Amino acid sequence: MPFNVKLFTGDATQYLSEKIAEEYGQPLSNQTTLRFKDGEYEPCFEESIRGDDVFIIQSTFPPGDNLLELLLMIDAAKRASAKRIVAVIPYFGWARQDRKVKPRVPIGAKLMADLLEAAGVTRVMTMDLHADQIQGFFDVPVDHLFGSFLFLDHLKNSMNLDNLVMATPDVGGTRRANAYAKALNVDLAICYKQRKVANQVADMTVIGDVEGKDVVLVDDIIDTGGTLCKAAEMMLEHGAKTVRACITHPLLSGNAHENITNSKLTELVTTDTIPLEQENDKITVLSVAPLFADVIKKAHNYESISTKFIF
Repeated sequence: MPFNVKLFTGDATQYLSEKIAEEYGQPLSNQTTLRFKDGEYEPCFEESIRGDDVFIIQSTFPPGDNLLELLLMIDAAKRASAKRIVAVIPYFGWARQDRKVKPRVPIGAKLMADLLEAAGVTRVMTMDLHADQIQGFFDVPVDHLFGSFLFLDHLKNSMNLDNLVMATPDVGGTRRANAYAKALNVDLAICYKQRKVANQVADMTVIGDVEGKDVVLVDDIIDTGGTLCKAAEMMLEHGAKTVRACITHPLLSGNAHENITNSKLTELVTTDTIPLEQENDKITVLSVAPLFADVIKKAHNYESISTKFIF
């Protein structure tokens, strides 16, 4: 028989955790955080979790405090004799460092996995990892959910686009865009980009026919928005009728909001894995709360979650 479920949240993901708890059908469990004058903090569970299934919800976007808080909460749950400790990480930070691309650099994603396991996590739930192979960095089960579960439904039922073409802002996202194209039975286009330094695109071209089409760009992360906005401009220069984007994780750092507002994008559809710091008329946010709440419930009851995977 399954044990009791306790839902806890890190500070950075309070807004999302409350929605997940509401969808799940029970309130967040009691917790406090003691904060010292020097910035050190100590999370504390204010109720017994002995023998319970503990789900700790926290995205690990910068700063590093968000990750450290998650690690401290996992350690606290382990020392309080929780039965299972599941880290629910809607956005898995440091995932862009998934391999060595030059000498003398870290593999940040592997380090994050090691830290979570050392703290005592027994399972991880996350969404749209920057690289699928990061699942293999863990020696505990990883439930890797996909934003496509939300976006495909939105594309089919809300956008009403007749001449749809799926596209990717760079060749690294070809597999993801191709999966969307197959699911919707539409064509695929690719933007090929070259960078001289990080976050700056030096050159870009379009592969595929987008003339007269409604183009939807798909990707896992939008950071400054430079690549996405340039890709939208390129699509229109090649004859596209409209350009939209479906991006799972809205980092939106630097002047990203300004870039999106001034871009040729008709709409950016994203999720609430990361909180938006400001409103933007071009941005539509879909909540991941119902999906995570359902997967948490199924994991607790030892039920299959295969129906929640689109690709």
